[in-house]
Amino acid sequence: MEHFDVLIVGAGLSGVGAAVHLRQRCPGKSFVILEGRASMGGTWDLFRYPGIRSDSDMHTLGYSFKPWKQAKSIADGPSILDYVHETAAEYKIDEHIRYNHKAISAAWSTADAAWTVEARRAHTGETVKISCNLLYMCQGYYSYDGGFLPEFEGVSDFGGTVIHPQKWPTELDYRGKNVIVIGSGATAMTLVPAMASDAAKVTMVQRSPTYVVSRPAQDAIANRLRKWLPEGLAYAITRWKNTTLGTYFYRQTRAKPQKTKEMILKGVRAALGPDYDVDKHFTPSYNPWDQRLCLVPDADLFAAINSGKAEVVTDHIDRFTKTGLKLKSGQELPADIIVTATGLNMLALGGMTYSVDGEAVQFPKTWTYKGMMYSDVPNLVSTFGYINASWTLRADLTAEYVCRLLNHMDEKGATRVTPRLRDGDRNMTPRLWIEGFSSGYMQRGLEQMPRQGDHAPWLNPQDFARDKKMIRKGALEDGALVFDNPVAAKAARVLEAAE
Repeated sequence: MEHFDVLIVGAGLSGVGAAVHLRQRCPGKSFVILEGRASMGGTWDLFRYPGIRSDSDMHTLGYSFKPWKQAKSIADGPSILDYVHETAAEYKIDEHIRYNHKAISAAWSTADAAWTVEARRAHTGETVKISCNLLYMCQGYYSYDGGFLPEFEGVSDFGGTVIHPQKWPTELDYRGKNVIVIGSGATAMTLVPAMASDAAKVTMVQRSPTYVVSRPAQDAIANRLRKWLPEGLAYAITRWKNTTLGTYFYRQTRAKPQKTKEMILKGVRAALGPDYDVDKHFTPSYNPWDQRLCLVPDADLFAAINSGKAEVVTDHIDRFTKTGLKLKSGQELPADIIVTATGLNMLALGGMTYSVDGEAVQFPKTWTYKGMMYSDVPNLVSTFGYINASWTLRADLTAEYVCRLLNHMDEKGATRVTPRLRDGDRNMTPRLWIEGFSSGYMQRGLEQMPRQGDHAPWLNPQDFARDKKMIRKGALEDGALVFDNPVAAKAARVLEAAE
């Protein structure tokens, strides 16, 4: 059986970045990446629907170590995928990836101070086993097998085509067709303007509105800085600017929700004009950032609506009909194609099974350690990014932490590191993994996730400024993180008994 110091699950944005950090900060460590699909890129390789793009700027969604060089800060999916490929090639990460290897289980052995990961090869169905000292989960947070689809009455009656964006058919021709997009999240907001230019009409049907913010696709300051300054410095300044502004805006939504709400809606009214019913279609019942805001670059959604090629309908769906949708209000919408942009199915830690010395790990019963590790589960770190900022900001921090951890273990001669509750932690009040965030995909998946406590380090702050201090500067030897060498200890006991 092959053995590596570190085994990374997932060759998407997080996994490739994690591998680069390992090469830079832990050059002596061997590693392998298991990727269940036939290619790298994760989300940016999986999703192929029209207009697929980031809803975060690439100066923060990009890696800390690799500048984003393109003029567009709000980038399209193919450009982001190219960026991931370029990173993997530049740092020679691609040669460490095992494609079509879907990790299905992981078993920890204290006797060996190692995980044994079982993976299934996609084309043959055979399983392989690989052992590692540290298991590093970078597989994302949702199922790649399929998206979330509510039960709609009458779907089989519809005479047209029904598509979920996660399974977009490359041969679909929607030119001159009437298209309905069900949903009001980032995917729907992307699809509507992208399809409107070729479709006869695109109608976005939503049960309730979402906050929508427009910003330029290009970051003018970033593009100027690149002309005046070295590329790396310009990128670092822009990254600092955007994270600082993003953090400030998020905190304003928490401290002054009504003022923030009015500011957002003022922008929507300016874009759609005085006659548009912004209260009905773009004014949610919740406060900003109780759910994720939707970003539309260069006001493309508003432009599509103003052109008459796109429409937003706020209503509940009664049923699918042969020719389209019937709404609860009685209105009927004709359609040739219906796109169900209804969300993702959340999947904790890749949907794998885990055991520690033969006992199954129940993650919802564990406590999260700094949002990266789990109580009583040794040598396991997982990446979970931000719901209120760019995913990669936290993925980078997590990778830095893994490298700190590995180097510290080497200095101590430790082969095992385990988060364990201290006496003062045992009566903590349990809290949800993510608090104050009511988006459907998160609420559906929270039961799979570990608990937060009520004090550090048993927290998942979802706060970049706070995380930087906690992850980069927080003491590794905090009493909750226990370092030891069970193999050496056992050998010493055997030797002592023999003497």
